[in-house]
Amino acid sequence: MTMLKQHAVPVGPCHLVITGGAGFLGVRLARALLAQGDVAIAGSQPKAIGRITLVDRIAPPADLMADARVAALTGDLNALLEKNDRLAPVVADDVAVVFHLAAAVSGECEADFDLGMRSNFAATLALLQACRALATKPMFVFASSLAVFGDTPGQPLPPAIEDNTLPTPQSSYGIQKFVGEQLVADFTRKGFIQGRNVRLMTVSVRPGTPNGAASSFLSGMIREPLAQVRAVCPVAPDTAVALSSPARTVQGLICAAQTSDQDWGPRTALNLPALTTTPREMVAALERVAGPAAAALIDWVPDPAIGNIVNAWPARIHAVRASGLGLLAEGSFEDIIREYIRENPYAVKLAVGQ
Repeated sequence: MTMLKQHAVPVGPCHLVITGGAGFLGVRLARALLAQGDVAIAGSQPKAIGRITLVDRIAPPADLMADARVAALTGDLNALLEKNDRLAPVVADDVAVVFHLAAAVSGECEADFDLGMRSNFAATLALLQACRALATKPMFVFASSLAVFGDTPGQPLPPAIEDNTLPTPQSSYGIQKFVGEQLVADFTRKGFIQGRNVRLMTVSVRPGTPNGAASSFLSGMIREPLAQVRAVCPVAPDTAVALSSPARTVQGLICAAQTSDQDWGPRTALNLPALTTTPREMVAALERVAGPAAAALIDWVPDPAIGNIVNAWPARIHAVRASGLGLLAEGSFEDIIREYIRENPYAVKLAVGQ
């Protein structure tokens, strides 16, 4: 039988861990938390953030590392957890909150089953076991995905996903995320952690370069034309999709860590709100902001493999629990584009409207 180490509940400034901390969402989450300055874990009195450890395969941006409150742990998460370095553990004795964002993405998991199982299943289980061994019941916020839902012949999705809709994943990625949710829920039920499962929508517009997600084009078809680079949309123009901006996504993650148990409700995952739109509507919004030259840079080239994955995902989310916590979807995709332009002016080469 595993013996649990006994430690006092951490007091004073909070130590937070973000896996995937050098990735797009991890960096944004870290910046938001540092700007906030404190965190009210599960609705408790706010405590100052004394340290944020960013765990990732790559180093975080220089501006984050210049903050005295930020530390980095670089390497493969599984390997770091296996190493369990006493001087630099992934979860130290004083860790109060873990945001688990690190994952292999949807397209990668379909192409490489073993990669997905290692990165999304084995790493999540190992991280949960590391938190359990602390015996301090840290807050554990797990970034799940709308990919836990899938449309399939004989078991079609309802017109809108409700808070109690049964997950029916149709991809390895979706299955791995759903398994992660169940692990977090059971570790919470056993009292090892305070678990919060949060289902993220497709985030658009992501800055930077394309990744291996099947949904990557939903950022690329806006980001690339604004940079005067051609982009490809691999699905039909009227394919309905559920999107969330980076800002609303990070808001949801922080809300999960700070909401009281009573207000959070059941251990089942929380669906974040989503804006329902289509590639056709996205391009129309892009044209209103950046003109016909931007829309002309998009090539419509069907990719059946991507289409099969994206078409199986839900497009309409009725997020009652989330709205009760003050989390709302964006008003329009045009608002999302303008937010991206404001935050990433260096990446925009076309003249845009105000």
